[in-house]
Amino acid sequence: MNTLIAHFKDTKTKPEDYDLILSGDLGKLGSEILIDLMEDHGYKLGLNYKDCGQMIFKRNQNVLMGGSGCGCSATVLNSIILDKIIKGEYKKVLFMATGALLSTTSSQQGETIPGIAHAIVIEGEKNE
Repeated sequence: MNTLIAHFKDTKTKPEDYDLILSGDLGKLGSEILIDLMEDHGYKLGLNYKDCGQMIFKRNQNVLMGGSGCGCSATVLNSIILDKIIKGEYKKVLFMATGALLSTTSSQQGETIPGIAHAIVIEGEKNE
């Protein structure tokens, strides 16, 4: 949420300025929380928001905690999104790879698991 809000403020853009906004693997619950938190801050993520993990896994698939945010992000970006940008189906994509900074030591010690999110804008060529 903080990454998205900072991006929108820094670039003076809003969610509807993008054909697609992607997160890594927040899953169903995480995506719903993100949507609610963004709305609380005045940003309505519309139908152009998707989560890479949800794009890979089926709703009834027992994946326990889902996949790696980095893995899901890379898979969806390289298998679907870049092709659609090249074909001109998407002109402007806000790609926010999300993930956890896991350490076997910190999790065994009961430490919190910090999260990370970095966002980039990918734009297709403008054919005018």
